[in-house]
Amino acid sequence: MMSDFEAIVVGSGCAGPIAAYELAKAGKSVLVVERGNFCGAKNMSGGRLYTHSLRKVFPDFNAAEAPVERRVVRERISMLAPDANFTAEFTDEILRDPANESYSVLRARFDPWLASKAEDAGAEYINGIAVEALLKSGDKVTGVRAGDDEITADVVLLCDGANSLLAGQAVGAPRPTPSQMAVGVKQVIELPTSVISDRLMTSDDEGAAWLFVGDATKGHVGGGFVYTNKDTISLGLVATISDLMASETPVYQMLEDFKNHPAVAPLIRGGRVVEHSGHLVAEGGYDAMPPLVGDGVLLAGESALMCINAGYTVRGMDLAIAAGMYAGQAAAAALTAGDTSAAGLAGYRSALENSFVLKDMQTLRRFPHFMEHTTRLFTQYPAMVRDVFRKLFVVDGTPVRPIRKTLPQVAKEVGYLNLAKDVWAGVKAL
Repeated sequence: MMSDFEAIVVGSGCAGPIAAYELAKAGKSVLVVERGNFCGAKNMSGGRLYTHSLRKVFPDFNAAEAPVERRVVRERISMLAPDANFTAEFTDEILRDPANESYSVLRARFDPWLASKAEDAGAEYINGIAVEALLKSGDKVTGVRAGDDEITADVVLLCDGANSLLAGQAVGAPRPTPSQMAVGVKQVIELPTSVISDRLMTSDDEGAAWLFVGDATKGHVGGGFVYTNKDTISLGLVATISDLMASETPVYQMLEDFKNHPAVAPLIRGGRVVEHSGHLVAEGGYDAMPPLVGDGVLLAGESALMCINAGYTVRGMDLAIAAGMYAGQAAAAALTAGDTSAAGLAGYRSALENSFVLKDMQTLRRFPHFMEHTTRLFTQYPAMVRDVFRKLFVVDGTPVRPIRKTLPQVAKEVGYLNLAKDVWAGVKAL
């Protein structure tokens, strides 16, 4: 019996439309089912897009015609104590090279554009309907049930987000544990373009990516972020669920306190909150990923928990776009060969293993464990850095002590052995 479509893609974030684009470009009939009333309606990220993966799909990609925000030319990392802040900043002309570019994005603007690329290639779209279950014949996925409809396909591609309700049905993946997931909360704060530029010392089309550790999450595992858009600032927190369960401060209060921290408040002063959102974020890294291939089914993007938090940068969209590309190509090849079994789709996993996607996730697979078990990163070390720089910069008329004497005194409060253990663990994790 002939299927309704050769391929069905569930979800239209970053991975879904790219997979659909590749399938449609290969001449396959493909349907994308997106539960949001429009693409991007339910999607959230910090958010920052590294364009290298997008340029592989669209070699003529031009940031001027895409709905991206500001090119990121300043990298900032801060350690926050309740009453102090230490920030390291990096700038380099290489960040303006198209091969290395990244942009802040707002998903409600970016995702519809990405979906339009798939539609222009021939993909069909259904919005506003949630896929509630997969259709199966034995172990093989044969389609989806959405609302009152059952739609069949030779292959189904799951790109339905970190809180996928279908991954378990597809490949028997267990639900992620609380230590493998985080909750992200974000506000978009409106400010004049020139004000944002002045406060970040950039031009009107360039901006910063700024990550915070320490008091942003009240000493819990996680961190804060700021991304500068054209006429808004994206500001928020990500905190591991297992750690939040023991927190006396709810995440919404953490966000308010973060906004009012002396290091952050001047940046958003006079701004107006125009959006507030929350989202689950994959934090478990490579070891938390489910199987990527099953009979008649592939998983890509956040459905496969493809996210990298390396402390100094957070990535998800470039991984999802690349995975969507490889998933679409592998599905198209399997359809042409007439074999959409797990064996017929195995080229997807091989392509990912030979790409930066799984190589980067494997390289950094230890970092989630390091973050979870090195809580001093979020408590003692921000205070230690504060105390070090107080010794350097506070001049109050008392005699100055030699640095060689004051630094060991500050470090002793954390413990020399603890410092050595954490440095070595961090080096191994990165």
